[in-house]
Amino acid sequence: MATLPESLEPLIVAPLVANDVARGIARLFLRAEMTPLPEVPLGNGRRADIMAIDAQGCITIVEIKVSRGDLLGDGKWPDYLDYCDRFYWAVPSGFDLSPFETDPFRPQCCGLIVADRYDAAIIREPQHRPLSGARRKAETLRFARRAARRLWGDLDPFPESCV
Repeated sequence: MATLPESLEPLIVAPLVANDVARGIARLFLRAEMTPLPEVPLGNGRRADIMAIDAQGCITIVEIKVSRGDLLGDGKWPDYLDYCDRFYWAVPSGFDLSPFETDPFRPQCCGLIVADRYDAAIIREPQHRPLSGARRKAETLRFARRAARRLWGDLDPFPESCV
């Protein structure tokens, strides 16, 4: 039986990481006319793995899990529900989906996405829970300002020199 050269082994057997899953989700969301932004701090001190806004202003948060231990140990995720209209769990392809059918992961309100680094598929749509007008405005402004700061940071790595 032939073996792979050592230099190729990590490429073949490397598990997907959160950035791979995020890339697949971003491609899915962009096709759906949703604008995704990774690593978004929320007003309660939490950080959403992905936040996206669609053309109607609907805010979606995605929590990515790439290991069962990380998933089962996450007790903070309900804190995200007050900052979005829709909430998805996202996992790499091949991940055991059975925990997402249990009460602690609220299958009645949370969606589920399976992704790899090239694409993603929605396995279950989330319940739409509209934000209040004041929260929507605050989160939309926070999203826009964060995106603009990141874009400016790409153009000028030393923006403090302008002040």
